[in-house]
Amino acid sequence: MQGGDGAAVPTACFDDAALRVLANVLPLPESADPLHESIGRQMVTSQPILSATGLTMEFRGFVAVNDVTLSVNEGTIHALIGPNGAGKTTVFNLLTKFLTPTRGQIVFRGEDITRLKPAEVARHGLVRSFQISAVFPHLTVLDNVRVALQRPAGLATQFWRSAGVLSSLDGRAMELIDAVNLTPYADLTATELSYGRKRALEIATTLALDPAMLLLDEPMAGMGHEDIGRISDLIRRIARDRTVLMVEHNLNVVADLCDRVTVLARGEILADGSYDAVSADPRVREAYMGTEHE
Repeated sequence: MQGGDGAAVPTACFDDAALRVLANVLPLPESADPLHESIGRQMVTSQPILSATGLTMEFRGFVAVNDVTLSVNEGTIHALIGPNGAGKTTVFNLLTKFLTPTRGQIVFRGEDITRLKPAEVARHGLVRSFQISAVFPHLTVLDNVRVALQRPAGLATQFWRSAGVLSSLDGRAMELIDAVNLTPYADLTATELSYGRKRALEIATTLALDPAMLLLDEPMAGMGHEDIGRISDLIRRIARDRTVLMVEHNLNVVADLCDRVTVLARGEILADGSYDAVSADPRVREAYMGTEHE
């Protein structure tokens, strides 16, 4: 979990590659060109699918999020970045209604969801993942996805139904498993999977709800290079017909994947725009490294 004390963050909180990206303002590689990445995905539009206006969250006098106004356009991959303690996870919790804002409004697909409960928001098509993998460790990959499918299939509370009824979900479950490249592992328990494949399984279970928008909280956290590449490719594929908002510390991943970037610092929006624009902003450099770099 990220801190909320608003203290300055030492540069050790960020990997060397991330610091080099900010310090040198490297040009985007061709594969990170938003137009390049949009090929094969649904057309990126200027219409917001999710917007927050004046979003504020206070905890007994401490302002964790202050007057955040955020717009995520339909069909984009949008990153929310910032130093530890910037308020990123709190914003995620507000958008998905795990927290109710002190002030402000949240609109999703044209509907005010500010006062809805988390389950209601998920049923509207706004679904999130968490920093810690949330799968059933001793169920197989197939069973994990099949459990996730029981809610949209109307079987979530019908525990007395036969196994044969649940097997009717196998076809769709295998489609989702294949979509995240886990078909060879369908009969393994989640505990037998590598960390990266567990995160892929979690994404498959969220896709079972057929979301219009997927919120990913640090999907690359704790991963090695191979797993990062695998999950990056997966996010590209699932973003072909849905919107993605992600919190991510790995700035190379952000540069490679995202159409738009919003930078938070101490609970407020510091910058918003293309990766090129925000990485060149002196305020962003100062927030990440404690001093403005020439």
